[in-house]
Amino acid sequence: MRILVVEDDDGVADALHEALVMRGYDVVRTRRGADVLTTHRDFECVLLDLGLPDVDGMQLLRRLRTVSSIPVVVLTADSDERTVIRALRSGADDYIVKPPRMGELVARMETATTSHRGVSMSQSVDAIVVTDDVRVDLVSREVAVAGQSVPLTQKEFELVRVLTEHPGSAISRQQLMDRIWGDAFLAVSRSLDVHISGLRAKLNRPGLITTIRGYGYRWGPPGPIGSGE
Repeated sequence: MRILVVEDDDGVADALHEALVMRGYDVVRTRRGADVLTTHRDFECVLLDLGLPDVDGMQLLRRLRTVSSIPVVVLTADSDERTVIRALRSGADDYIVKPPRMGELVARMETATTSHRGVSMSQSVDAIVVTDDVRVDLVSREVAVAGQSVPLTQKEFELVRVLTEHPGSAISRQQLMDRIWGDAFLAVSRSLDVHISGLRAKLNRPGLITTIRGYGYRWGPPGPIGSGE
């Protein structure tokens, strides 16, 4: 896997480079966030520090998400929950506080990239789901509401994909976390709520994604008895 490490601290960057190269990864380091926008197509994953000298990390995330769905794992010193939520809503696939445990970091990177590849490989040619005026095209990874395209982050789209596999049926929180984040998700279930909230806001269709208290979520109106809820 080819990884772009965006880090302006030489000590941290050198340690990451050495540890990842020892594990067999092809690693390139840059100090400038702006380089991400011009070189991201050459990589399979981005490790991003939010505290960069040339650009605000949150703004960079949002700009990157307008042009690419490349997996992005934020690796930063800020452990404040508000910052974590902002980063996830801005398009980060995961968030790790420095100093990282390398085993966990590698697991989270692998989960993000494997999930990304899996979505692309599993799409069928006629995979289109229509619920009222919401149209989900799993092949082109496009969601439209009332004919207008709605830009989603990678994780938001994956949530839509899993929820629309069985419209009208309840999907448990554990199923969603296992399918989208995998074993590396650990116990940070707050990320699921943040992504669901962001997805609901973008779609702006109250009732489309229903919370099943104590269980999980459902896409669309409830299906017939025996459909899974």
